[in-house]
Amino acid sequence: MKQLQLNKEYREIFELSQFAFQYKLTEDEIEKKRLEAERHIIWGVKEEGRLAAKLHVIPLTVYVHGKQMHMGGVSSVATWPEFRRNGLVKELLTNALNDMRKNGQVLSYLHPFSVPFYRKFGYELAFNEKIYTIPFEKLKRNWDAKGYVRRREPDVSLLNNVYNSYAKRYTGAIARDEKWWKQRVLKDDAHLAVAYDESGIPVGYIHFEVKDKKFTVIEMAYSSLTGLKLLMQFISNHDSMAETVELVVPENDNIPLLLDEPRFETKVDPYFMARVVNVKEFLKQFPFEGSATDESISLYVEDLIIPENSGLYNIRQSSGGVTQIKSRSQAEVTCTIQQFTAMFLGYKRPTELYQLGLITGKEDAIKKLEQIIPHQQTYFPDYF
Repeated sequence: MKQLQLNKEYREIFELSQFAFQYKLTEDEIEKKRLEAERHIIWGVKEEGRLAAKLHVIPLTVYVHGKQMHMGGVSSVATWPEFRRNGLVKELLTNALNDMRKNGQVLSYLHPFSVPFYRKFGYELAFNEKIYTIPFEKLKRNWDAKGYVRRREPDVSLLNNVYNSYAKRYTGAIARDEKWWKQRVLKDDAHLAVAYDESGIPVGYIHFEVKDKKFTVIEMAYSSLTGLKLLMQFISNHDSMAETVELVVPENDNIPLLLDEPRFETKVDPYFMARVVNVKEFLKQFPFEGSATDESISLYVEDLIIPENSGLYNIRQSSGGVTQIKSRSQAEVTCTIQQFTAMFLGYKRPTELYQLGLITGKEDAIKKLEQIIPHQQTYFPDYF
């Protein structure tokens, strides 16, 4: 097990990725991948003098109920077939999670090839994708929006201002930097348009393509209802070029309420998983809801992969403190690291998990958790 040196070993790294994920890179694309991976921490296992398995950790910052927290994004987990089923991925993941703790990353995300597999490592579903496929005739209406939309070249500063306003409404979205915008968001050869209100202030943007009679929204964000309406009017103006529009929205999106005929194809698919890497530090940083009180909650968390997380946490808002002991005898609520993550990110509420038997405890303590965990939809518009 070692941290790979990108500049010396990038060809071996990308050779394994191309084989495992079944794609082919040109020399120019390999160079772009190498530049993008400069921010990655890449762990590998070598057998017989060659790379047998590897994974990448991407240091990122994400919004959690309006507050920024450090996150390690796990990606490009791959093993050559002749070395599979030897526990190499388990070794890599366990090592990576422990390294994240050392580096102050309190959260980790990944896109699973198998949900049951990654649950064994403490990850749980935390983000869904809600996908609309809307016939254009259902968008025909007077959107009554004051302002205008213009197609334009990317301006990262402008886009980021609108994006941050939008992303802070949700838990989980990345606080993007300029490199992330250029390397991950705007890398596709697609169109970009910006919505402006009557005063000429940017209030929304849309990244899109039109192909084979389909208008595909790659990403859309807005800072006001005016921004949303201007963008929907912009989409509907393409009715001579496309028959349907496809867009991914947050799970609590209510665009159908603005349409005369809200019946169209809607899918909700599980998307990304997450896990808390350092429970104590996460709780110290967590923005609890409501005013501080002297009441405390004793919550026992079990983590089979990172034993340091296992223990009883006494959460007291008035002092802003979190203490940890190993005993579970005084626990008012008990949960695994998977359910702890789902609950505190807001993917599922404590009452929902309690009713399903996924967490246990006293009903009054469950109600306390309901009161102190903010209500905010999880949403992750990126991919890695």
